[in-house]
Amino acid sequence: MIYLDHAAATPLSDEVLAAMRPFFATEFYNPSANYLPAQKVRAALEQARSAVAAELGARASEIIFTAGGTESDNLAIAGVMGEFPGANVAVSAVEHDAVLEPAKQFNHKVAGVTVRGIVDLDDLQTKIDDKTVLVSVMYANNEVGTIQPIRQIAQMIEKVREARRKAGNDLPLYLHTDACQAANYLDLHVSRLGVDLMTLNGGKIYGPKQSGVLYVSSKVHLRPLIRGGGQERNFRSGTENVPGCVGFARALQLTQAGRREESERLAELQKLAIGLVAEALPRAVINGSQKHRLSNNIHLTIPGQDNERLLVELDESGILAAAGSACSASDDEPSHVLRAMGVSDADAQASLRITMGRKTTEADIREFVTVLTKCVSAGV
Repeated sequence: MIYLDHAAATPLSDEVLAAMRPFFATEFYNPSANYLPAQKVRAALEQARSAVAAELGARASEIIFTAGGTESDNLAIAGVMGEFPGANVAVSAVEHDAVLEPAKQFNHKVAGVTVRGIVDLDDLQTKIDDKTVLVSVMYANNEVGTIQPIRQIAQMIEKVREARRKAGNDLPLYLHTDACQAANYLDLHVSRLGVDLMTLNGGKIYGPKQSGVLYVSSKVHLRPLIRGGGQERNFRSGTENVPGCVGFARALQLTQAGRREESERLAELQKLAIGLVAEALPRAVINGSQKHRLSNNIHLTIPGQDNERLLVELDESGILAAAGSACSASDDEPSHVLRAMGVSDADAQASLRITMGRKTTEADIREFVTVLTKCVSAGV
């Protein structure tokens, strides 16, 4: 089997599983209990929090453990907007549904993107008005892999803040980024990026599913979505998933430590794949930016083909790929990301997303292109 859908899910790392294992059975205690074994579990939880904070260049008190990227996105959007009734939020048109759907519950504006999937900074600027309290732009797109200019957006927002201060407008303006796909390959230091909130997902970084983090700067006013016993600084009540938190922290450490080397390795495979596709399928189009792109992502349109048929035939040949976001795989609607980029519905339904990972080899890529070429030829 050749697995080429790492944007949807990554296998659990052996090192991560080893770090988690004690907390499933022998170290099972509730970290809020007062007796010594429970306090040892509490210490492990706080060590995990500190480890995550160190990778992000943040304070441990700014790390909220969640049940994954979707919850973190919802907490970021609804948590901020709930604190500022009457304010609005600006998002990009290519955000994950975990951002777009909660944004729809509030006064929201949507900024367009270029044909390469990069947010139109001029359009985004026009979407920020005197009542905008939050801007949410993902770090790297989950479908086409385009990397967004987060630092430039942060600089834009800082200028807006300065103008507000001069005008006597004391409404804050925060920047949130969904970095779930970026964490394997890009710098996550929150100060260098200039972000106030950041979403991360353990299931995308060789960690456990249903584990995640929301980084929340100490200056951000946030309303909790889940109320109860007051865990996670009152932002996320409920007994903590200690194995998930410990596993997430270890996964983040590992993926950030090896991100440069792995990015370089995958960039070579990406270059190989694009070249082989261009040679074997000259009508194929690579979607998204080739310059500002995650090194593991290859998103292509093969005009006239049915991507559902191609995926079934690839699957029958032992190659697992995707047409787009796994979260909306059962939706018959064409990708909102491709639509925002100006791709026709017909071409969107002729598109494939290939996302490589740690175990992807050159032989895998060559086999994929060979099988894909046969599938396309059979469908002509």
